[in-house]
Amino acid sequence: MKEILRIVRQSLTDNAYEATRSSGLRYFREQIDLYGVKSAVVGQIAKEHFATIKNLSKTEIFSLCDDLWKSGKMEESFIACNWSYALRKQYEKEDFAIFERWVSHYVSNWASCDTLCNHTLGTIIDMYPDFLQELKRWALSSNRWMKRASAVSLIIPARQGRYLNDIFEIADILLLDKDDMVQKGYGWMLKEASKAHLNEVFDYVMKNKQVMPRTSLRYAIEKMPEEMKKKAMAK
Repeated sequence: MKEILRIVRQSLTDNAYEATRSSGLRYFREQIDLYGVKSAVVGQIAKEHFATIKNLSKTEIFSLCDDLWKSGKMEESFIACNWSYALRKQYEKEDFAIFERWVSHYVSNWASCDTLCNHTLGTIIDMYPDFLQELKRWALSSNRWMKRASAVSLIIPARQGRYLNDIFEIADILLLDKDDMVQKGYGWMLKEASKAHLNEVFDYVMKNKQVMPRTSLRYAIEKMPEEMKKKAMAK
């Protein structure tokens, strides 16, 4: 199995450009380790090489994903996310602990966090909604990426109108957080929820606007009608 990782890493190296790496670094305040491969190309590499491992067991593929995460390279984390999501029809409850470990041990920037959480974690939570309680536990973590993950794992379900009460509970826990990565995360979650539950999210924002960080508020109301935005932004 180690040979496939060597081949993947060679493919990334062969498609890396300093201009892409330098451009990518500008989107992060954290120290980021990049090859410098464009996102679309990373996706192509992930798809191409998944075809060579798709007959391995889920355990073996998750082990490869673990090695990719351990590298600390952002593009390798994207491939790990791609491969884990490709196995979504095989997810079992026990897999949640694996994904939780990836968030708590390996996620170190918003891009890896969102790529893993929007798809892999969002899917397993939809399959096993009892894990919504785990997200509320994550929201109480001292780890900024666990806290962001508690919100962004619900982006797609929120967009589809699901789990509104749980979304408000998570937003309540994160409401006063001072970390802008967390503020943006739960603000984004509320924005997506507003697409199906406009009035409920507006009422939530209005109830909390005096204490909600402006970053979160602006994210939450971004897709609302102009009149609602004015009311929400008024002092």
